[in-house]
Amino acid sequence: MRKKVIAGNWKMNMLPNETISFIEELAPLVKNTENEVILCVPYTDLFYALLTAQNTNIKIGAQNMHYEENGAYTGEISGKMLKSINVDYVIIGHSERRQYFNETDETVNKKIKSAFRDGLKPIVCVGETLEQREAGKTEEIITKQTELALAGLTNEQVQNTIIAYEPIWAIGTGKTATKEDANNSIKSIRNKIAQIYGQNIADGVIIQYGGSVKSANAKELFEMSDIDGGLVGGASLKAEEFSKIVNF
Repeated sequence: MRKKVIAGNWKMNMLPNETISFIEELAPLVKNTENEVILCVPYTDLFYALLTAQNTNIKIGAQNMHYEENGAYTGEISGKMLKSINVDYVIIGHSERRQYFNETDETVNKKIKSAFRDGLKPIVCVGETLEQREAGKTEEIITKQTELALAGLTNEQVQNTIIAYEPIWAIGTGKTATKEDANNSIKSIRNKIAQIYGQNIADGVIIQYGGSVKSANAKELFEMSDIDGGLVGGASLKAEEFSKIVNF
């Protein structure tokens, strides 16, 4: 049976002192959960987050990485650098990276391969725009993104990839896909994986939902058959609210 994974994506928020206080507040609130708890924090918070999260069940992730190990890439961080300080997870291909920083399906694929090379666990984002949704292209878009993201990976790597289905129209807008729509979209992603890698692999892949997840809707979303937790944005910036999502 797949476990639930609840990951907070802080985006460009939180200073180091706020990070320390947040994790100290969150840790006792989630210590008894059976779900995986991840905080994906800005680069400047990683070291403080890792130190504070020691001896807790909270895992720490980054929000992006470069696909090269090193080189003349001013301002970039490699997977090797993240692993050197014991980061566990990394978000790859978030819609904001695609929209604002020219992330493509090709670079997403390169980053996933590099993440595995460096011993990181990727959380890979896919999702459609409002225009694509209204044109009835949701399944086409998200299954193609999934196929291109996973291209060239081994079966074991695919099974160890977390996919986050995040409809772009629902990120930070307060709008949420209905639980049925979210579940059906995630089923489409799982079916695409099954077509390429086999049903056993697909059944083991953790696929989250992201897009205005909050404590008020977490339970109904996460109890659906194919939704394996969530990638949480704004609601992950408040420890009590995030703990309620973790303990749905």
